Amino acid sequence: MKKFNPKDFEDKWRKKWADDEVYKTPKIKKGDDKFYSLYSYPYPSGAGLHVGHVEGMVANDIPARYNRMKGKKVMMPMGWDSFGLPAENYAIKTGVHPKENTDEAIKAFVEQINNIGISVDWDTEVGAHYENYYKWTQWIFIQLFNAGLAYKKKAPVNWCPKDQTVLANEQVESDGTCERCGTKVEQKDLSQWFFKITDFADRLVDDLDKVDWPDSTKAQQRDWIGRSIGAEILWKLNNPESKEDFTINTFTTRFDTIPGPTFLVVAPEYKCLDKIVTAENKDAVSKYIDSIKNKTDLDRQSAKEKTGVFTGSYAVNPFNNEEVPIYVADYVLANYGTGAVMGMPGHDQRDFDFAKKFDLPVKYTLQPKDEGFEFPKDKAFEGEGYQINSDEFDGLWWEEAKEKIMEKLIADKKAIKKVNYKLRDWLLSRQRYWGCPIPVIYDPEGNAHAVPEEDLPVLLPYNVDFSPTGESPLAKSEEFQKSAEEKYGKGWSREVDTMDTFVDSSWYFFRHVDAKNDEKIFDSEKVNAWLPTDLYMIGAEHIVLHLMYSRFFTKFFFDQGLIDFDEPFYKMRHMGLILGPDGRKMSKRWGNVINPNDEIEKYGADTLRMYEMFMGPLEDAKPWNDKAEKGVLRFLSKVWDNFEKVKESVRSEDQEREINKLIKYVGPAIDSLSFNTAVAKMMEFNNFLSKEKEINKSVFERFMLVLAPFALYITEELWAQMGNEFSIHNAKWPEFDEALTKESSVTIAIQINGKVRGTVDVDAGSNEDAVYNAAMGVENIAKYIETEPKKKIYIQDRILNVIV
Repeated sequence: MKKFNPKDFEDKWRKKWADDEVYKTPKIKKGDDKFYSLYSYPYPSGAGLHVGHVEGMVANDIPARYNRMKGKKVMMPMGWDSFGLPAENYAIKTGVHPKENTDEAIKAFVEQINNIGISVDWDTEVGAHYENYYKWTQWIFIQLFNAGLAYKKKAPVNWCPKDQTVLANEQVESDGTCERCGTKVEQKDLSQWFFKITDFADRLVDDLDKVDWPDSTKAQQRDWIGRSIGAEILWKLNNPESKEDFTINTFTTRFDTIPGPTFLVVAPEYKCLDKIVTAENKDAVSKYIDSIKNKTDLDRQSAKEKTGVFTGSYAVNPFNNEEVPIYVADYVLANYGTGAVMGMPGHDQRDFDFAKKFDLPVKYTLQPKDEGFEFPKDKAFEGEGYQINSDEFDGLWWEEAKEKIMEKLIADKKAIKKVNYKLRDWLLSRQRYWGCPIPVIYDPEGNAHAVPEEDLPVLLPYNVDFSPTGESPLAKSEEFQKSAEEKYGKGWSREVDTMDTFVDSSWYFFRHVDAKNDEKIFDSEKVNAWLPTDLYMIGAEHIVLHLMYSRFFTKFFFDQGLIDFDEPFYKMRHMGLILGPDGRKMSKRWGNVINPNDEIEKYGADTLRMYEMFMGPLEDAKPWNDKAEKGVLRFLSKVWDNFEKVKESVRSEDQEREINKLIKYVGPAIDSLSFNTAVAKMMEFNNFLSKEKEINKSVFERFMLVLAPFALYITEELWAQMGNEFSIHNAKWPEFDEALTKESSVTIAIQINGKVRGTVDVDAGSNEDAVYNAAMGVENIAKYIETEPKKKIYIQDRILNVIV
């Protein structure tokens, strides 16, 4: 038999699978046993797939293949996150239109995905920039608009002066720079479109209990939404220059600290700042606000150096009537909470730093009852304790005091019970060309109207100057604006911003199910039969906003009666980063990038697939190791060589026992995504076969079936050479005999007075006497037992402890 060479048969089987539509999605009805395996659709860059893509796709593909063999109806789709800033920036740099670049990149991705052997049904393909896709993205906008959940308002936004566009908070790095180009981000007031996701905040938190996601992912979702249950405290304003009755509200969940604030801070954008700032302090406050106006929210909240300015006014604490000074400071944001916070330097480090900077007093409201306890002089005390300086609440444990103080203030109408959220409405306007046009038209008076559904899609014009100028490129397109007047009348105009690409990616998993439907967004019966997805594999960078926005759209669709479920992804996992051989993140800068095309050329697709699954636990970061990859190649070569020993007439109890143990292990390992341990078990089994002189054909066939989801080319080839019907990937997953998975013999540790003196091999299930007799037949054990034992302690099939 020829030496193992994947090039001898990869092309043949790839063509055969495509021609015979082996991976075609079957028809389905609600209640059918199904498996929807979804990989987050990638951005089709000109650089092609990287090994991180391969890891996620193969981790989706293995369960898809396994469940197909188990008899389930399987859908394994693919699509493209093909709108967005990277494609536009690349087009600006090269002068090639983003559509041409993107379409070429997609062709390369399709070829790579097919080479790797991902079992995609290409009839499910979608792309954000395809007209028959973004037509329905626009349709979704219109439904949200009609439901009062899409609105336009002027708002401060993160602005990249180089890319000339708005950035979401997550697109701003921790140092305040643009994640794409590294330019310092500025603040700018623009009229922007928003989705009212805040209306769904409680459901987005509560329904996390319905899904099988990593706890860390759920925690990040909850933290981003930031639901906190507390109350707003009503502080009376004391402006020495005004007698006006005015109240400042501050939100808190920690009523135990209310006796202790020594200052109040309001945001520079606080809506009633003019009522607070005295004439004497007006210039200083104005200068301060000018000095911070270009800072992003992230800059303001992460700055170690606290800044601020006194307003000249004071606020009266409703708990004890103490007056505290009011400051303006940039670490308070107008768009979170009430835009005002109480400064509690005794028990909050940020407030402590501010108090030290402006020489304000530090007051404590709780302390532990530790003898000799002293408050730290260089930081806030953020521990637990009993109330002090709290009038009638002194001596209470802080949690009890918190509830009692809240009850008292609410009863005295000095506080209002409130639920607060960090979550803000979804800003979706982008001043870029390569995105989905917002389907809005303006009448001659400037009023916004949704484009009539029969006029969708609003097409993205091709010939547009999209060089960054600060103005939306579509505003410069005569063709785009002229079409509005031609269709709706003189003076009518189109919205010129495009949508955030998160809008595109928040519903693609619905469209996969019915990708070619031109009449409606999708067939509800089909979607209700296939979704929620049974496995969703995404990168860790997508676990907050993409998941949250997708859940928002799903809940909206549910409310609209389009679907009968309200969570899109039942089981979701994210894979860890694959690092370069040097342990650093792969980068051209470090010269440590591994190209999957090169690995397939050198070792074949099966080796690449199995190696990436063998590297370690799916969710962990893992460095590339060429020696380990070659080890996987050697494993497949041994599998190939072992085929020469296959004989139909051979009978072996050991082989039957080992193959049944393997089948029993690998299935649950795939279900739990423990691919590395499944590969390790298959390697152990193959090593066992390598020691056998002859191999039973049925045993080897079952080995091929177990190996098939991981290594599809070699198994298809050997399956065919054994005379089996095409294709192994549609064959039935093998059953195992439970009786044959039990060990026939076990090794028992023999202890004398608790110290191990040796081991004996006996039949599994042997009783105490049989094990003792076997031990007495071993000279190095028997020499320690010179008299009749006082006692014997036997743990079945594990340990015999003889007391002498």
